[in-house]
Amino acid sequence: MTTLNVLFLCTHNSARSILSEALLNHMASGASGTRFKAFSAGSSPRENQQPNPLGLQVLKAAGIDTSYLSSKSWDEFATPEAPHMDFVITVCDNAAGEVCPYWPGQPLRAHWGFEDPAAVAGDEETKRHAFDKIFRQIMRRVELFVNLPLTTLDRQTIQRELDLIGSQAVE
Repeated sequence: MTTLNVLFLCTHNSARSILSEALLNHMASGASGTRFKAFSAGSSPRENQQPNPLGLQVLKAAGIDTSYLSSKSWDEFATPEAPHMDFVITVCDNAAGEVCPYWPGQPLRAHWGFEDPAAVAGDEETKRHAFDKIFRQIMRRVELFVNLPLTTLDRQTIQRELDLIGSQAVE
């Protein structure tokens, strides 16, 4: 079975892209083998950027491995040694509007915008609720993505489906 590489991009690579990476890797593994390998990166991660602790808590509560997650620059994926990407998906509006590096192989690109749960102000419960909400929204879109019959669709149809997934309201 072919493994398709997916890169999720956000500005800081601390919340939405990390959640997306972990969810896709978790949902893509199973008895039949891995169809997808997810990665995440940021256009401008802060110095010493780490995954958001609330995001990691939400993932762990769902039984999803977080041990391999780290914040990194998208520059790591624009080198000749980097894994070839089949899909590049932005998950925040800022990253979607930025000029991305050249991705070898012309991966399909899509934008699946989500609100930034790390930007929510309030007490711990309010912040945790924001992360739970975005986690569920990302999960819904990833479910739609992993269930696409990619081997039977042409490139143009896959692009249309990716765009449709990104345009659907997910609550």
